[in-house]
Amino acid sequence: MAVETASATDDQPPLMVVAPPGPQSVALGRRLVATECPAFAERRQQRALATEDASLPIALARGHLSNIFDADGNRYVDLAAGFGAAILGHGPSAAHEAVTGQVATLAQGLGDLYPSTVKVDLLERLATLYPEPGARVLLGQSGADAVTAAMKTALLATGRPGVLAFDGAYHGMSYAPLAACGFRASFREVFREQLSSHVVFAPYPSANVGLSEVLEAVERLLEAGNIGAILVEPLLGRGGVLVPPAGFLVKLAELGRAHAALLIADEIWTGIGRSGAILASVADGVVPDLICIGKGLGASFPISACIGSDAVMRAWARGGDVIHTSTHAGAPIGCAAALATLDEVLRAELPMRAAELGARLTKALEEELGGLHNVVQVRGRGLIVGVELSSGALGLAAHKQLLERGYLATVGGSAGEVLVFTPPLTITRDVLLGVVPVLGEILRAVSIVTCEAGLGTHVPRASSA
Repeated sequence: MAVETASATDDQPPLMVVAPPGPQSVALGRRLVATECPAFAERRQQRALATEDASLPIALARGHLSNIFDADGNRYVDLAAGFGAAILGHGPSAAHEAVTGQVATLAQGLGDLYPSTVKVDLLERLATLYPEPGARVLLGQSGADAVTAAMKTALLATGRPGVLAFDGAYHGMSYAPLAACGFRASFREVFREQLSSHVVFAPYPSANVGLSEVLEAVERLLEAGNIGAILVEPLLGRGGVLVPPAGFLVKLAELGRAHAALLIADEIWTGIGRSGAILASVADGVVPDLICIGKGLGASFPISACIGSDAVMRAWARGGDVIHTSTHAGAPIGCAAALATLDEVLRAELPMRAAELGARLTKALEEELGGLHNVVQVRGRGLIVGVELSSGALGLAAHKQLLERGYLATVGGSAGEVLVFTPPLTITRDVLLGVVPVLGEILRAVSIVTCEAGLGTHVPRASSA
């Protein structure tokens, strides 16, 4: 499939009119700090100390396609896409149009009491994504909601409270998935007394831990006999864009069946085309017992789903005494967005496009950054691409420099050492690849400063436009 280049009406390269954060963003940031929960300001402050920079964020004002604009008029190329959710860009898109039409018709229904017509349509559509007939669906509002539904389902189906999760894993901040958060222990430790004590962790395959060692650890943990679910990301997203070796999920599924534990595939990041397939686990030859999707499902609008086999989901048939629901679960707006997104993903062959464009980006980054001592590895699958750097301080500093040059990205890994790119699946090739030489310049400047001056990690600030 040919990937088009940009035209005057498509995505545009960065345009920086003031060094970020500009005066409008600073003013808004001060208002933010005065009213928002202080956890976020303190995290920004810690990152600012690591990069010797300002702690106030830019304030986002509007978006168009794969560009996003801050309150000061700076135009960025959005390589984060709302943490991977805005797979069709910031509009106009099929999802935006569907939501506009749905708002004019019915904005809110009565959830599981009286379903909207669009909810019924979406349930039928989502059931077809499961690789076996007769699938059942639980709708939610976020990825964490879908994972919670899957964990509840596993307990009902197996009678076992135990969950096997992985080091580096991130499944959301709600209490059920928080207990299975291997991304950063500090996220869960302070709440330990309120969290499930039946979660154990195995290593995720990496350069430091081979597949056989991982599978041996998994089997040892399963032998305890209380594990009802194996919760896994087909690709470790926030944990550093780790791509497991071929056969990993297949072997996990086999071990799960041998020990009567269900396999839950957390496809919140990888699903709906981003990984180069509608579902990464299915593309890997696995039929998970439960599949969680979110983020890109609504193409910026909040909706998620837990999809499972009929045999497993029938564990909920308990005479109506046990349910999983909420006020906005299956709301018409989210359902309309999801239906339009699924149509557009298939019509535009976005999974194939993500696979091709992601391969181009990965190759270009490898060629540009090859030989730099502060670059550990470029890796990814589809349009989830990570650049692992030699330290978290360098990752945060390079992330800030990219922002100053007009590229909005995120960082992953336990210390922020991985630059993560998850752009809209619709981004034009030339605008996407424009980040490659810019990142090369940033990291070569670090090498020069470090080697010549004998200093620690430091990234020279970009001059303002």
